[in-house]
Amino acid sequence: MPPPPPPPGDSGTAGMTSGTSMPTPQGQVQVNSGPAAPKPAGPAPDFATLSGGKGSITPTQASAYPLLANDFQYADSNRDGKISKAEYTKWVAHSGAGTP
Repeated sequence: MPPPPPPPGDSGTAGMTSGTSMPTPQGQVQVNSGPAAPKPAGPAPDFATLSGGKGSITPTQASAYPLLANDFQYADSNRDGKISKAEYTKWVAHSGAGTP
């Protein structure tokens, strides 16, 4: 049985975090796995936009910016169920969301 062809140059496997070779009846197969690349989210919107002009951001309002929605519990540092302007500013600074 001929050996398997070499893998193509860059077929989207760059940045994979783990991999292993597995024997198969057709020859060795390289299996790679890793997290999907994050979707670009752009810079964080300003507080007034997300809060709708109110004094805090609710979970529903946070869903307009997926990175914040994902980090809502982290951003809500006092665990009151909403994100104040100070909490949002701190989250933007620490998350890197403020950079394009």
